[in-house]
Amino acid sequence: MKSILARSLFLLTFIILFSACAEKKKKRVLNLPETDLASENMIPKPLRVIPTNKGFALDKFTTIYTSGNSLGFAEVGEFLAKKIKGKTNLDIPVNVDEVPDQEGIIYINQSDSLELNTPEAYQIYITQDSIILNSNTAEGAFRGIQTLRQIIPETSIDTITEYNVWNIPTGKIIDSPNFEYRGSMLDVARHFFSVKDVKKYIDILAYYKYNVLHLHLSDDQGWRIEIKSWPKLTEIGGSTEVGGKAGGFYTQEEYTEIVNYAAKHHIMIIPEIDMPGHTNAASVSYPILNGNGKTPKLYTGMQVGKSTFDTRKDTVYTFIDDVVREISAITPGPYFHIGGDESHVTKKNDYIYFIEKVEKIVQKHGKRMIGWDEIGQADIDSTSVSHFWSSKKNALDAIKKGMKVIMSPAKKAYLDMQYDSLSKHGLHWAAYIPTDVGYKWTPENYEGIPKENILGIEAPLWSETISNIDELEYLAFPRAIGYSELGWSIEENRDWENYKVRLANQAPFLERMDVKYYPSPLIDWKKSKYSYKEIEKE
Repeated sequence: MKSILARSLFLLTFIILFSACAEKKKKRVLNLPETDLASENMIPKPLRVIPTNKGFALDKFTTIYTSGNSLGFAEVGEFLAKKIKGKTNLDIPVNVDEVPDQEGIIYINQSDSLELNTPEAYQIYITQDSIILNSNTAEGAFRGIQTLRQIIPETSIDTITEYNVWNIPTGKIIDSPNFEYRGSMLDVARHFFSVKDVKKYIDILAYYKYNVLHLHLSDDQGWRIEIKSWPKLTEIGGSTEVGGKAGGFYTQEEYTEIVNYAAKHHIMIIPEIDMPGHTNAASVSYPILNGNGKTPKLYTGMQVGKSTFDTRKDTVYTFIDDVVREISAITPGPYFHIGGDESHVTKKNDYIYFIEKVEKIVQKHGKRMIGWDEIGQADIDSTSVSHFWSSKKNALDAIKKGMKVIMSPAKKAYLDMQYDSLSKHGLHWAAYIPTDVGYKWTPENYEGIPKENILGIEAPLWSETISNIDELEYLAFPRAIGYSELGWSIEENRDWENYKVRLANQAPFLERMDVKYYPSPLIDWKKSKYSYKEIEKE
């Protein structure tokens, strides 16, 4: 109670002092055009928007303040200032004691409001004089500033003053996520992607309020993370990729760099080591692991289902224990993904035995197991999570065990599916997924899976047909933007006709970020009116 009262008094005092100073200085009056907050191109669409049709002047006299001594809030303020600089070239001071000629304030406040009933919930109050963002957590504040970034106009008004002013619409935004888990998966095993590439992907995901990046770190074609106790995994297994070119891998220091970068964007990294199938890269590195009866060789093709670990060999579980231990030690999140899909040459009894043993290893190292929906066949704990990609029966079996489900149906959510028959990259074994088809489905009741059993949704991007960041972006965007709305916005707020207008207006941001997105002919893309080369990329 003392904490609530203290914060409330601090905020009230701050606003009174700011208003008094502004009055004393005879605050400048700008005749800003009327604006409509409800018509802004926010993605994902907020829970509720209440416009008041005035304007807040973002200009060289604006200052950012954050709650004092609140964990992570100052960093959120600095992040916002950096992004404003990237978009407008304005240098906005953060938490400075005194700013000459201060006129407008953005205040990022840690609140104790019970209305903010999830960690990522936030509220924004925008008046002509101030923007106040309230959240109980830095994570929620970070989601809120993505909304602020989106409602800053692409161009300034330069006719009413001698300096540039960006007219931000006034009103109130009340927002919180529909699902707690909103992820994308990046397959770095079939083709390897650099730390720099992964960071860029994180930058874009964060803008659209994703909170999970799942890294597919091993497969038949490559092993992509250093395991110090089994060094040949990267020396041999990481040496190639689909098509036969040199592969690559992350040292544990590089992986930690990705984890830390994601954390700054309030995104959790979930590592996946796929097993007992999809394990040729591991078995060619250490043949003792192999269980398919064939001599392992490096594999650079695209077929699946031919590899398996020897599920009855103790050495295999010693190996898995070491791998899970080393990766878990440098992964702060609660989850470890063990794959478990397409183990076609593993006998069913051996598969079930394997999954049940590996679950205990994952739990031993303090993690919750996630596995593709095939794991629902095993007798596993309700704390484990089923990742639905193909089998409704497997997902429903998992629900009967009390497990949560992540929704990634291949026919709707796989980013590596071609848009149409003319797509330059991707496959279509599950379906063609045009931009509208990727958006127009309902995760809340897909295949009869009840919403209360759904942890969230994830858009996986498998990399058999892509080998660089440009090709990655072609498949991911714009569809990943739509999946962000399916994960965050409630069903009643989702409408294709409204969404495609907001999506069209994402083009300037995507251009500024140098994203080589697929220009879907279904969308009337709004091109930028000025040169982005003159402005620092966000």
